[in-house]
Amino acid sequence: MRIPHLRWWIAGMIFLASVLNYIDRQTPSILAPTIQRELQLTNKDYASVVNLFLVAYTASLVLSGRLVDRIGVRASLALFVGWWSVANILTAFSRSLSSLGAFRFMLGLGEAGNWTAAPKAVAEWFPACERGTAIGLYTLGATLGATIAPILVVGMSTRFGWQAVFVVTGLAGLVWLVPWLWLYRRPAENPHITERERMHVAGAGAAPDAATAPAEGWRAVLRRREVWRLMLARLLTDPVWYFYQFWFAKYLHDERGVGQTGLAVTWIIFLAADIGTLGGGWFSGQLIKRRYSPPASRLRIMLAAACVIPVSCLVPQVEALPLVLGIGMLVVFAHMSWLINLSALVVDLVPARSLATTFGLIAAGSSAGGIAMNWAVGRLVTHYSYGPAFVAMACVHPLALLLNWRLRKSPSAL
Repeated sequence: MRIPHLRWWIAGMIFLASVLNYIDRQTPSILAPTIQRELQLTNKDYASVVNLFLVAYTASLVLSGRLVDRIGVRASLALFVGWWSVANILTAFSRSLSSLGAFRFMLGLGEAGNWTAAPKAVAEWFPACERGTAIGLYTLGATLGATIAPILVVGMSTRFGWQAVFVVTGLAGLVWLVPWLWLYRRPAENPHITERERMHVAGAGAAPDAATAPAEGWRAVLRRREVWRLMLARLLTDPVWYFYQFWFAKYLHDERGVGQTGLAVTWIIFLAADIGTLGGGWFSGQLIKRRYSPPASRLRIMLAAACVIPVSCLVPQVEALPLVLGIGMLVVFAHMSWLINLSALVVDLVPARSLATTFGLIAAGSSAGGIAMNWAVGRLVTHYSYGPAFVAMACVHPLALLLNWRLRKSPSAL
């Protein structure tokens, strides 16, 4: 069966995997008041559970990228989704801090692979002018998952109990495996691709041979200066996104008096992230069509985002909850525009044969920053307040932009 525009169907499948990825990840933060009460967990215990997830996630980012480069996108992503779906189902059977931490550790091992396999698929199927949009689409799955999670999780847990949420979302991941294994092959060997699309993929600058070319060794990857610059950028800036995933709902509960059911309002924060995810990739694609180089296009959008995000420091100063939510929406909108273009920079600058390995290494900086943020916020919340966290989030994007601005003159690798 030949499928027109197959590359966008493939992007759609990765989008759905990302939706599930973030619903599964986001569920404990939404249910934190209930789970903490039932399992008798302190704020430090909660921070420890999140960090167990992130430690596993960090290690898996490095190792999963190498696995993707060796066995390909199709098999590796099926393995990752199957693993994290089982881990999510097992979370329903948590009865203590140790069992909850163990199952979230398992989840982290699987979930990281989604973000090393996805850019490899983009490199295989999409030209430079479409990469930002394709990356934005599958990242939209993450932000959409975070958007619908509060409504889905609160509604389901209220009616059926918190354990049912983990079981149902885990089973959804196992169902996803069936169409994925049927649909995905590399362009050169995919039975569903039309001849017109095969010529488009081959002629537009994508890298359909990425999985067959020999991958670079670790030494070659680590010698690239752009790898270290981009890793540092993610280490500095991704904790902003982790804060809104893991702590913002708790902030509203602890500091603003929002109850468990009222936390469903956090969907509006992630709706803004959805818009930033698509908008950031689309705008850089338009700059490329106007003959700016891909790296220069990405960094111009990142500059705009870095000018907006410092409004974060105003959150502790305002009284009205709608204004708090409005500032949060603006921050995550700008951050996701930034993140999409930073991710596209990796695809632009790194040879496709080692893209998953390199992307995983750079993304490991992200989760390392998240671990440090969780450690710091857990202690700030216990002994002081959330205020310093919002001030810190106002500073990191301008600093990261200064460290990476010269990459705008770098030639694209693909």
